[in-house]
Amino acid sequence: MEVYKDLNTAKNQEFEKLLNSQLSKNKIEEGKIIDGKVTKITEKFVFIFIPGLKSEPIIDINELKLIGLKEKIKEGEKIPVLLERLEDKNGEVIVSAIKAQKIKGWYQLEKAYEENKSIVGKITSKCKGGVIVEHTDTGSLMFCPGSQISDKPLKNIDHLIGVEQKFAIIKLDKVRGNACVSRRQIVSSNKREDKAKIIEKFKVGDIIKDAVVKGYSSFGCFFEVNNEIDVLVHLQEISYSRVNHPDEIFNIGEKHDLKVISIDKEKLQIGCSIKQLSPDPFEHISNYEIGKKYKVKVDKITDYGCFCSLEPGLSTLLHSSEISWTKRNAVPKKLFKIGDMIDCVITEIDKDKRRIAISHKLTLENPYQAFMDKHPVGSEIDGTVSNINEYALYVKLNEYDIDGFLHANDLSYINKPEDELKKFKKGDQIKVKVLEIKKDEQKVRVGLKQLMKDPFDWFNDKKVNDVITVQVLSSDNKGLIVKPENCELEFLIKKSNIAVNASDSRPSRFVGGERIDAAISELNIEKRKVSLSIKLLEELQNKEAVSKFSSPLSGKNLPFSSLSQKLDDKKKEDE
Repeated sequence: MEVYKDLNTAKNQEFEKLLNSQLSKNKIEEGKIIDGKVTKITEKFVFIFIPGLKSEPIIDINELKLIGLKEKIKEGEKIPVLLERLEDKNGEVIVSAIKAQKIKGWYQLEKAYEENKSIVGKITSKCKGGVIVEHTDTGSLMFCPGSQISDKPLKNIDHLIGVEQKFAIIKLDKVRGNACVSRRQIVSSNKREDKAKIIEKFKVGDIIKDAVVKGYSSFGCFFEVNNEIDVLVHLQEISYSRVNHPDEIFNIGEKHDLKVISIDKEKLQIGCSIKQLSPDPFEHISNYEIGKKYKVKVDKITDYGCFCSLEPGLSTLLHSSEISWTKRNAVPKKLFKIGDMIDCVITEIDKDKRRIAISHKLTLENPYQAFMDKHPVGSEIDGTVSNINEYALYVKLNEYDIDGFLHANDLSYINKPEDELKKFKKGDQIKVKVLEIKKDEQKVRVGLKQLMKDPFDWFNDKKVNDVITVQVLSSDNKGLIVKPENCELEFLIKKSNIAVNASDSRPSRFVGGERIDAAISELNIEKRKVSLSIKLLEELQNKEAVSKFSSPLSGKNLPFSSLSQKLDDKKKEDE
């Protein structure tokens, strides 16, 4: 130590200078990428020398295989490694060539992303939602979503796998170390240059012949022109008539002439029109009258109706509800075909909304009117059960393409509706009575029980407080089920109406088959409502007994029984 005590000597100053220069060249820190020199290569390991370290770090030969460096490295060459730890628990230096390559690759991706430059890579495999792309320069793996593979749907991408091509970096996650790339942006940018040259060929006012319908959306229809560019016809430029969706007018693959009405060179878009190729037909809509019959041409058929034209450019919708009187869910394609000329009546003309409504069924005889003329309410007619649901029968009325509605409540006066329904099946022939006809609503209601004698007529000559004889059918905690003699109806005498005395109001007092008398406590012929009461009968009998057998001397010995009479006499004397 005494040798270096005096630092002012020339030798000591020179040694200090050399030492500082050596340390400044090799700043050894964990987490940095350092170039190491290969000193020895064995079957399992590669030894490298890094100035400033106390020992030579080693790298597993398999690690170099994974990054493709095993065959390239030789003794004396330099290789970049990441210094992970200066000393582990065994006193050895830990380095990694794979991590160094990944970090360098990430730096390169970051630089390309910041400078908005494309990178070269190749698709190595498919995965959920997209594909895996390997960066050619660094081997870094990136994700390309399925929507970013191409600018148009691809059923098969096998021809793209393993092929080096350009990708644009669209997202970097520095925290997770994930990169997302797009091939679509590269393809679209290349096409953009070609598209700009194509658009230069067009000008506003040009007529495009035989453009092909390629697709449509809720706002318009797309056409392909000369197999080189797509143009848009907005919904409002399709027709002078109201159009809800392009598929009402067009079919994929059809050819139409278009007129160029706008060109946007920045967005590289061309706007076209079909309706401007012809004059506005609504200018002479006054030639048509509501209520008159006209010939229309079927242009397009949908599930809900037919689009027809009164004349070229003047389109209207024949809704399925206006096709037939009797077929509520008429299927247009079974009745008409494109190009048919059919009779229709104009039912509405709205100039403000540019809408025309037509009806085909108004040109046909209304079967409901014909039915009403021949079979008014109250008449009888034969029919066939055409359908059954949980609450009604539908009866096809003979000679007419009309289904009458027969509610379960109109099957029988006596039996339960649900039990009566089970007695019928499709195809049964029955006779019914016409109960109601709604011509405008196209409805006919019929009944079956109305052809039978109404058992409720038994009460036509009865009134409240009348006494009738009934037969007890059964009893329970609610009361008695009884049936009047010579009547088919059954009634419930409630427990509270069995007797005046509460202790006698026991349904168990009576047995099935027993004949008893009861009074009518409520009777409404219109509402078909009847209530019976044994209690009321007792009250009526008690009242009658009192009126017949009570004495005028009753209550004579009661206190003050004659007081009121004496007061009246006294008042007369004073007068």
